[in-house]
Amino acid sequence: MSVGRHTVCRMPASQPSRTTRSSRSVAAYRCAECGWQTSKWVGRCGECQAWGTVAESGAGAARPRTTAATRLDRPAVPIMEVDATHATARPTGVAEFDRVLGGGLVPGAVVLVAGEPGIGKSTLLLDVAARAARDTGDPHPAAGTDRERRVLYVTGEESAAQVRGRAERIEALARTLYLASETDLAAVLGQMEQLQPELVIVDSVQTIASAEVEGSAGNVSQVREVAGALIAAAKASGAAVLLVGHVTKDGSIAGPRTLEHLVDVVVQFEGDRHSRLRLIRAVKNRFGPTDEVGCFDLSDVGITGLTDPSALFLSARTAEVPGTCVTVTLEGRRPLVTEVQALATQSSLSQPRRATSGLDGARVNMILAVLDKRARAPIAGRDAYLSTVGGVRLTEPAADLAIALALASAITDRPIPVGTVAFGELGLAGEIRPVTGPSRRLAEAARLGFTRAVVPTGTMGIGPLPLGMEVIEVANLLEAVTTGLRSVG
Repeated sequence: MSVGRHTVCRMPASQPSRTTRSSRSVAAYRCAECGWQTSKWVGRCGECQAWGTVAESGAGAARPRTTAATRLDRPAVPIMEVDATHATARPTGVAEFDRVLGGGLVPGAVVLVAGEPGIGKSTLLLDVAARAARDTGDPHPAAGTDRERRVLYVTGEESAAQVRGRAERIEALARTLYLASETDLAAVLGQMEQLQPELVIVDSVQTIASAEVEGSAGNVSQVREVAGALIAAAKASGAAVLLVGHVTKDGSIAGPRTLEHLVDVVVQFEGDRHSRLRLIRAVKNRFGPTDEVGCFDLSDVGITGLTDPSALFLSARTAEVPGTCVTVTLEGRRPLVTEVQALATQSSLSQPRRATSGLDGARVNMILAVLDKRARAPIAGRDAYLSTVGGVRLTEPAADLAIALALASAITDRPIPVGTVAFGELGLAGEIRPVTGPSRRLAEAARLGFTRAVVPTGTMGIGPLPLGMEVIEVANLLEAVTTGLRSVG
């Protein structure tokens, strides 16, 4: 309509503007950790770099999308009527692995085994698969009956022939051990439905991909989908599933963090590539204790468990050498006798070197500062090198006293008497604090032939002491250094 010289265009009242319609249709996504917002979903927050924390927010997310089911296939039952025998752990045949798991594998449990490439994950799990397949579950099976367990080993990194060659080398052959070289998730699930195995091993979860999810194998979406499908299949069939997971450069498990939350057990495989010793730690365990450790010896003929690994962490010397001290650490409920070695030399640099192997560098620097301040040790102008024997890594604060005595022995060039162990936590004021499990530590040291122990004050009142062992209580670092370095006799 023309009014004078001006033309007025009116939009129909029933049709909203394009800008308003598009703004209403765009969903907002918000990070649960830092509050960062974006217009589309992303797997990683652009602000705090956290994985799996971005979720839909706003009016669209406030409305519930899931309604109550009209029919329940598995209704809730009283807790007293639940059959607990279905959650009984069954041993795998590898004693050290069972120790970490809490007695064995629970039916329907999903275990994530993480470790660096070449550390021995595939070798260990192949041995576990063979031992589990040979286990009949009946100590006196009837003649002519087949009670062997079916085990499915799925490899996405190697061919079946390559796995067969490794199995022959480590003597891990079994009649009911099935091999499948698959990288498709649907094929893996089909193999599980057809065989109905009691144990499934997937090596590795980053190599399996689903055709229903975009992206290549190993990305966040694929790992989440593969893990979720395998967990659902394990819970439905009652088969225990072992998932092999790769780690990143910083040692964390590759993929979304939700993977560790979904599985029942997270096991970390550790070890020095230049050493035969391998350690397995339980980081998360819904069916047993955590922070338990299993020791293995990796050789050309396979991997074997070590029931008494303390001998690997001690040097074979018999003479007194300055700069060495033995301590007893607790890995879970297992006491381990380890040796700390220190070397102090005159430095030619303005800032002396501090090098550690198997020890926390920051904690060693703190111990050096306490030695300088509280024990008046001549540390200035000296390079300090510290290491553990056998490639073991000490993270427990109970090893502080042994580290301090080894440094003091190296600086003063006075050896610690043979047969001496020391444990205790060191404070910044120079005090020696008590530690947990002193009786188990002393018993393990006495079993290995140690006759002298330097311990925190109050240790002698915990109960009976081992026969033939001299226990010396110290209250501070200066007293510990004076007592620990004295000559015997």
